[in-house]
Amino acid sequence: MKIILTENIASLGEIGQIVNVAPGYARNYLLPQGLALKATGENVRELEHRKRILAQKRKKVRQEMLSVAEKLNQVKIVLNRKVAEEDKLYGSVNVVDIAKALEEQGFDVDRKSIHLEQPIKQLGDYSVPIQMSSDVSANVKLVIEKEE
Repeated sequence: MKIILTENIASLGEIGQIVNVAPGYARNYLLPQGLALKATGENVRELEHRKRILAQKRKKVRQEMLSVAEKLNQVKIVLNRKVAEEDKLYGSVNVVDIAKALEEQGFDVDRKSIHLEQPIKQLGDYSVPIQMSSDVSANVKLVIEKEE
């Protein structure tokens, strides 16, 4: 029996795929649980229509992310911090500090998308990667200066 998956099922496939399964498995489990639809002509046409709509939305969102990433590549954040001997910071600069500085400049960036290997504890210039999506990223310039 041919069905259209409405959920990801590890042993069968991903959402939107048309797969062939045993009729009993489809009738007794997949269809009642809402995990699949019968692959009738109408359901297949509706699936194709949904795929086109989703593709357009994904394309629009990706374009928006690319424009934001381009703007983020031009951003320079300057943070002033108290310094101990040998230009070491009291405390450190972390993801929350960077997200707050970006928010002050008008960018709404989730702190989980800012990737620092470890908190910054020295004065200097840094490049901070920001992962907007799986295929769109940006680098923000970060300058940590001595507080007067």
